[in-house]
Amino acid sequence: MTSLPINPPPRLLMGPGPINADPRVLRAMSAQLVGQYDPAMTAYMNETMELYRGVFRTTNDATLVVDGTSRAGIEAVFVSLIEPGDVVLVPIFGRFGHLLHEIASRCGADVRVIEREWGTVFTPAEIEAALVEHKPKLLAVVHGDTSTTVAQPFDELGALAEKHGALLYSDTTASLGGNTFETDLWGLDAVTTGLQKCLAGPSGSSPTTLSEKAVAVINARKSIEAGIRVAGDAVNAAPIRSNYFDLSQVLDYWGPKRLNHHTEATTMLYGARECARLLVDEGIENAVERHRLHGTAMVTGLTAMGLELFGDQSVRMNNVVGVKIPEGIDGDKLRATMLGDFGIEIGTSFGPMAGKVWRIGTMGYNARRDAVLTTLAALEVALRRGGVTVTAGSGAGAALDFYA
Repeated sequence: MTSLPINPPPRLLMGPGPINADPRVLRAMSAQLVGQYDPAMTAYMNETMELYRGVFRTTNDATLVVDGTSRAGIEAVFVSLIEPGDVVLVPIFGRFGHLLHEIASRCGADVRVIEREWGTVFTPAEIEAALVEHKPKLLAVVHGDTSTTVAQPFDELGALAEKHGALLYSDTTASLGGNTFETDLWGLDAVTTGLQKCLAGPSGSSPTTLSEKAVAVINARKSIEAGIRVAGDAVNAAPIRSNYFDLSQVLDYWGPKRLNHHTEATTMLYGARECARLLVDEGIENAVERHRLHGTAMVTGLTAMGLELFGDQSVRMNNVVGVKIPEGIDGDKLRATMLGDFGIEIGTSFGPMAGKVWRIGTMGYNARRDAVLTTLAALEVALRRGGVTVTAGSGAGAALDFYA
């Protein structure tokens, strides 16, 4: 059997992610490999660290990329910070809070949760009450949860975590680059993200930043593996339970020591570096404003078509919106129509929202005017063919008026 070359169909990915990668990122990823300790490669690593300090809005020296999808970054932080029996507090307001619970549990944590109805977020008072009650080592909170399309405000959480002796972690996979996030100003100790949403790249690399306080906790558990260990290296009787995600060793790989811990995923590093370079070149504030502009245009068009939005709109993410599926419409069938007839992908949802909500994204490379207008026009046709009464041209027309 002769295999054919990969030739994906043309798609406009307007769901909650992944999105179409910026062509400049794909071009960067086509560059030739070099050795992992080649001066060019170590220079790219250092440049990547500095670029992501700009993206995360931090001065943290420990800013790097973890090889693997965004979940790899979460696992690396959790397994490196959490020792079995540590209390971890997870406020859950969507699917990805449940994921943090799952990963922390597998690390042996004593996980405590508080929950809110999907589509809402926690007040600082609710989180402080839980900090007082549970006294966690780690407070782990998703920033923007694409399952609900809302973002948890963080501006008070760092001070609360410090007041009650907890480290503060956030998963910003769905939000960083498209929504305001201030690692240092808000007092975060650990933050991870992914490339496949607002950063306009492919999944496969997880940028991560760690405060000095978090690094101290991780390094207290350091144990250099046999075979690369030299005299004076740390050996711990109870080491971090994952070798691959052992950030005490990964930090030495990225640092001046250049510990031979693993072989860097060179092509993904090129892509991650280019994602950050483009964002820093645009300016983080400008990127956030671009997502706000096009996200609001999408919302304007959807509401003009008579569609009802899901969730607390006062805390809606800039880059994704939830839309309640109209009565009488088969949500999956309409999505199939959008994909088959127009080559446009929009998202479904999970858990209590499954079959009730579509999620439509305007993020990364697709946070632009033509993508918004094309999606609205196609959705209008699909709705009308499905029997929903929609005024012709109402969605794209309202968005055009908004842009004007």
